[in-house]
Amino acid sequence: MPDAVSPLTRHSDERLFTTPFVVMCGFSFTVFLSAFQLFPTAPFRILDLGGSKTTAGLFLGFLTYASAASAPFTGALADRVGARRTLIVCSAALTLLGAAYGIGASSTVMLGLALLHGVFWSGLLSASGAYALALMPPSRRAEGLSYWGLAPTLAIAVAPTVGLLIYRHGWLALCVSVGVLNFAMATIAWFLPPEHHHGVHRRSPGVPGRSWSRAIEWRVTVAAIALFLCAFGYGGVTSFVALLTESRGISPRGMFFILFAATIICTRPFVGRLADRVGPLRVLVPCLALASAGYAILAIEGGRLWLALAAIVFGVGFGSTYSVFLAYVMAHIDASRRAAAFGGVLAAVDTGIGTGSMLLGWVIDHVGFSAAYGAASLVSLCSIPYLLLVATRVLRGRHGV
Repeated sequence: MPDAVSPLTRHSDERLFTTPFVVMCGFSFTVFLSAFQLFPTAPFRILDLGGSKTTAGLFLGFLTYASAASAPFTGALADRVGARRTLIVCSAALTLLGAAYGIGASSTVMLGLALLHGVFWSGLLSASGAYALALMPPSRRAEGLSYWGLAPTLAIAVAPTVGLLIYRHGWLALCVSVGVLNFAMATIAWFLPPEHHHGVHRRSPGVPGRSWSRAIEWRVTVAAIALFLCAFGYGGVTSFVALLTESRGISPRGMFFILFAATIICTRPFVGRLADRVGPLRVLVPCLALASAGYAILAIEGGRLWLALAAIVFGVGFGSTYSVFLAYVMAHIDASRRAAAFGGVLAAVDTGIGTGSMLLGWVIDHVGFSAAYGAASLVSLCSIPYLLLVATRVLRGRHGV
């Protein structure tokens, strides 16, 4: 059954904030605190090593696409060997990569490490999502995913500033900080209860362990194209909104991101509760519509108030889309396939962000910001008919639910 529940998820009082759940929120916070100290500083290191700005820009692109390409496979592997073991291995690997970044002496080495980083990053995210999901009562799944998703949001809000401050003391100091955090992740993962102690079955009867093609959740990957369409514009937001703000004479340059993050923190838990009450699909469609509206407002040649409105509308819509979509998907997925499902969703989101960043950058360079975000709005709007006409049918096909 799609919602087979292990003793790990049998909460008689439907409690969400159990000790293991809080620990996993802390784990996710540490994951993103480490990563987003590295991501904004790595391009500076590449420039210091003599690389070009183009090469510096490839760092995050390499990492993102490596994560997207490997996520369906690392997620399926996590289902086979166990989420906890995957967390330990990936955290340990990232600790070693932190040391490798520290001694890497060329931009080529940095890009090679980024490819490896992307593979272990996808495994870490898929396994942590699957493990955290097993701790949530099914009746509070959307709410649980919403709260769990706040940990990365809070980490991303502070990590770049912390990383740049540490980088003032040298690249090696930054790598030590990243390595210590990665080691802390491995330590937390080591002390997590193994799934089999709670009766979690890693393979369902209908999924033979010998077949990789059947181990990967292709249904979820196809359904998650809806998120690809929505996240396409987000690549342009993360890369170019600060430039848009500057071009329109709006200050501070970080205003959009501050309001965007604040909106997510204030609204996501309430949206999650609503999704549990009325059903994820009924909430997901308005969220996608609001995300598209946020892109459209960015396309308007306005001042500070228009930018603030775009941040708030986009924060309410896009800020809840990922967690509500996951809640919808997981209701159609066997408990033993959760990491693979997370991998499929991660692949779609990462590919959308990376593709949008590159293509919208070209549009901005040749036509301007308004055309770019107008195009992002139209692409995002296509996610709604895709969700209703394709994704729902694909997910319901096997189990008929």
